[in-house]
Amino acid sequence: MKHILNRLINHEILSKEEAKSVLVNISSGQYNQIQIASFLTVFMMRNITIDELAGFREALLELCIAIDFSDYETIDLCGTGGDGKDTFNISTLASFVTAGTGIKVAKHGNYGVSSISGSSNVMENLGVKFSNDQDFLRKSIEETGIAILHAPLFHPAMKNVGPIRKELGIKTFFNLLGPMVNPSFPKNQMVGVFNLELARMYSYLYQNTEIKFSILHALDGYDEISLTGTTKIISNTTESILKPEDFGVSKLIHNQIEGGRTVEEAAQIFQTIISGNGTTAQNNVVCANAAMAISLMKNCSILDGFQQATESLLSGKAHKVLDKLIDISK
Repeated sequence: MKHILNRLINHEILSKEEAKSVLVNISSGQYNQIQIASFLTVFMMRNITIDELAGFREALLELCIAIDFSDYETIDLCGTGGDGKDTFNISTLASFVTAGTGIKVAKHGNYGVSSISGSSNVMENLGVKFSNDQDFLRKSIEETGIAILHAPLFHPAMKNVGPIRKELGIKTFFNLLGPMVNPSFPKNQMVGVFNLELARMYSYLYQNTEIKFSILHALDGYDEISLTGTTKIISNTTESILKPEDFGVSKLIHNQIEGGRTVEEAAQIFQTIISGNGTTAQNNVVCANAAMAISLMKNCSILDGFQQATESLLSGKAHKVLDKLIDISK
């Protein structure tokens, strides 16, 4: 690691193979915490390259505890986080709304690092069981339409890095990797990223896979469709700009989609919205993100996807998915 750190400090970059090797060594406990923290810090001070990101991703996927969902046509709705916007758990709510329309969702998530409450914080607070047991997860996706894949249970490398990330409390390249290393290898992916450069890198890497994808970035800085402005969308074949009017709704302002100040508040907001009692702004931003996933899976228009998402949320179908998931977790 000393040699690697010296190279990085001298502004050298790693090859794909070198990046992969470092992650494998982190996973096997070959480096101490100070060395790992130093390694993470370098990538907070300069941009990661495509080869480095590809190497890190390859290592995590090879080392992960894989889950076989090949019998299902699944999608993951996941954001990188790290946008500093402190919104409520929009992509997680959108995942339940999407599942409420009959689509199978393999939701990869983790505890919040740079945010107050990540997807896993809310799920845990609501009584959802985390497991890497194949039978339980297949039961979950068959009976509820969604499976929650809590990242640390599937990625040995994260075990050694998790405490360091928590102590640092800011985004690291593991934020960039999260959406790309779902251990069930979904065939469809909707990914939110916190800047345009990363959107380009993701699209480059995904184009070399068989994944059907939509990568999105709100141009005012969110890693999701925020409806506070326009959103850049990159898919397998097209690039486009979406405006709030494309969903048939009005533009929002930031304080309408803010999250809670504690995990408990975040969970309460989640419960309020999924119960159909959210504000119009909260409902609209959740359904806009779900609409992207629905249109990707059902080859329908964004507007049609938004209408299906709204029906799932307001009819109680999304809430029923959550209730069933909590029930089988007992």
